[in-house]
Amino acid sequence: GKGSSREHSPQAELYSGVKLIIAESFERLYRQNCDNLGLFTSTDFGLIDRIRAGEEIPIEDLVGDREPLAAKILRAGGLLGFGKAIAKGLQPAVADPDAMEGPKTLAEKIVARHAVVADELDWDLKPGTAGFVQPDWRYFHDIFSAQCAHALHEFYGPDLDLHKPDSIISFEDHYSYAHRPEVNTKYDRMPDIRRMSIGHRAFWQKYGLKDHGYLEGEEGSEGISHAVMTESYALPGQLLAGTDSHTPHNGALGCLSYGVGSTDMANSLMTGLNRISMPESVRVELKGDIPAGVMAKDIVLTVLADEFTKSGGGIGKVYEFGGNAAAQLPVDERTTLTNMTAEMGGLTGIFAPDEQTVRFLKERRDVDFTLESWMKSDKGAQYVHTIEIDCSSLTPMLAAPGDPGNGVRLPDLGDPVQVHIAYGGSCTAGKRADFDGYHEVLRWAANRGLKAADGVKLYLQFGTIAVRDYCRDQGYIDAFEKVGAEILHPACGACAGCGPGLSLDTETVTVSAINRNFPGRSGPGKVWLASPVTVAASAIAGEIVSFEELQARHA
Repeated sequence: GKGSSREHSPQAELYSGVKLIIAESFERLYRQNCDNLGLFTSTDFGLIDRIRAGEEIPIEDLVGDREPLAAKILRAGGLLGFGKAIAKGLQPAVADPDAMEGPKTLAEKIVARHAVVADELDWDLKPGTAGFVQPDWRYFHDIFSAQCAHALHEFYGPDLDLHKPDSIISFEDHYSYAHRPEVNTKYDRMPDIRRMSIGHRAFWQKYGLKDHGYLEGEEGSEGISHAVMTESYALPGQLLAGTDSHTPHNGALGCLSYGVGSTDMANSLMTGLNRISMPESVRVELKGDIPAGVMAKDIVLTVLADEFTKSGGGIGKVYEFGGNAAAQLPVDERTTLTNMTAEMGGLTGIFAPDEQTVRFLKERRDVDFTLESWMKSDKGAQYVHTIEIDCSSLTPMLAAPGDPGNGVRLPDLGDPVQVHIAYGGSCTAGKRADFDGYHEVLRWAANRGLKAADGVKLYLQFGTIAVRDYCRDQGYIDAFEKVGAEILHPACGACAGCGPGLSLDTETVTVSAINRNFPGRSGPGKVWLASPVTVAASAIAGEIVSFEELQARHA
């Protein structure tokens, strides 16, 4: 249930001649991408004997148990044809969202305010049913843009009339460090990456889209898509669709923001419509005072280690965070939680907007935002499950190599874990609050003449140029340089296998503040996930330790 928005997987299967995929279960994004491409999926293993016997399988046998919208898309041969057919004559699904019957979650309210119906497509908005919404913002990045352009030009022709282009944002954030040698050790990736970049730039330039691209005259990009959207575009109550599984990042502002594949985005670019199922919600109640030394990353790794999440209970659900501890978290820290609902298998994560949200919008954008009374879940709203976490009892957390759900309390680690790479960055851990954490540790270390331990390479990578400028203004760079960190401009970098911080062999151990530690994600070595504070402390110690332990060793 921890899939990616990248449609390359089902597309490769389709292009290689596969017509049907049978499995015990399917991750939400993967199956939706299959539907959009017209690739059939089924959990009926009885089909195998029928196919081996040479029996023709009627389409109705493949779509009969699917929800109605998926079945219609598959019967139409895919989403582009279906979307084009229903794009005219759309009307709001709910005439008065404030008059909806019964208590609703915040996610249900936002979907209802953006849902549309047509003559060929009705939608009662009940949980689990599917339909189309009209997002306030759509955004894509350089892994998807050429793919979207190819699909659209093949279906619609060479000249496109994009729907509301002013609400489409383009990002070139993944490949701006891909020229580095560690990315190209096995083979030269650059010719293919250049072709993708050329396709990306040609698309946004031809259609006059707003683009956040590479920095001029230096490495790096303007920023990672989700972080820039939160800093500069998204607002409470809005709905966003982006071509990345970590699009839920923006839910920290109280909007509903979720990841889609390239065909879903291609359809949206032309019709303004994105497919969604009315989600059920999981309530995460964060109680108590958050102890010193504990960050949002420690909280989210705790949620990921919860048995409900580990068993797949949250797949396709909205994780709604609340409670008195949630109110203590600034927006930057909240994005760590919503961002990593992707690793929980969730559709998205969300916080009800509050004074922290209003303060963030004023300080970062000079926007005076007024909260509306509907922007919270109703008393009595239905949740499929509640996870309660006493934050006052939390310690720094880790995720052992292989999966973000492999949670380990740092005090319970046992034998020392020596590290060779310490990486701080990515959309999850490249924000202002994260760099406050790195700096707290590294300034303390620099003041004592300490550096990154022998044999440890420390990388710090900004999430956006606004974060870079913040660090410069705060005087953080001096401490980073004194401890020997390599400072990198914004990009997805090692988290996506596209920059410095990658391991080059199976013996390398990395402690990282990124969101995923799947095998091979950041090179062939082993990756431990940790908070920014723990990553910085471990870089100085040469092994995984908390900041408290590091301080005790140098008392």
